[in-house]
Amino acid sequence: MDQPKIERLLRLMKMLTGNQSHTIESISDRLDMSVRTVYRYIDTFRTAGFVIKQKGKVYRIDTSSPYFRDISKLIHFTEEEAHVLKKAIESIDETNVLKQNLKKKLYTVYDYRILAETVTRGKHAGNVNALIEAIENGKQVVLKDYNSANSNRMTNRLVEPFEFTTNYIQVWAFDTESQSNKLFKVSRIGDIEISDVKWQFRPLHQSGFIDIFRISSFKQLPVSLKLVTRSAMLLMEEYPLAERDMIRKGNNKWLLQTKVCSYEGIGRFVLGLMDDIKIIDSPDFVAFIKKKIKKSKL
Repeated sequence: MDQPKIERLLRLMKMLTGNQSHTIESISDRLDMSVRTVYRYIDTFRTAGFVIKQKGKVYRIDTSSPYFRDISKLIHFTEEEAHVLKKAIESIDETNVLKQNLKKKLYTVYDYRILAETVTRGKHAGNVNALIEAIENGKQVVLKDYNSANSNRMTNRLVEPFEFTTNYIQVWAFDTESQSNKLFKVSRIGDIEISDVKWQFRPLHQSGFIDIFRISSFKQLPVSLKLVTRSAMLLMEEYPLAERDMIRKGNNKWLLQTKVCSYEGIGRFVLGLMDDIKIIDSPDFVAFIKKKIKKSKL
């Protein structure tokens, strides 16, 4: 069975076992699949031994079905378990790339709401939960008093949120005014108002890339650097995900081969350690650095 089909089956299972009631039509709309496909997947569950209950137009998987209890234990955590996991994960040093990898894996099976409480605090947790509710119900939201780092202004944004980054720090959303997908930082949101209006631009929803320097875009630029141990260690300490793109080439020699969303993030790092870093096989990045140096001397 291919990966997309497995993902759709798991999402359907979640809907058929959750607290909300769903008709075939609402499932079809939420999962963006045909009614015929929904019926076919439900038949797949029946064939696998699950008991499907129908009340009017609403379908559910009977939680007393064979195997259901074992599966639910595998893919859900209690609040107590979530608390223990939170303490265990947060005790890992921030510079350890395994910490982020562990979180990412947990996010694929963890209940959204329980997980949000384990990694966010205070008003951020409230905003995350509001965004989760909007995503689950396909609703537009108003990001109130959003403090933009680009314009340095606080404005209200009418958006369609659809996907979090792996650590709940940012959310991908479609900005209805600019008609474009953007990454919004949760900590910059003053408050969230969930609208009664359903998503209007779902076919246009698209998440972009986030590079190791935490910059996002919809394009990627290849960059290669030679570093000495000092600059390599500083890079991995400041940007832990860089570790996955680092190769040790010998005593005091490291190679970074990565793709960035913009030269700005990696450029700031290189300019601060020019004596320890050599740019290789990246002519466009070399031109960017030369332009920055020339501008700084004016």
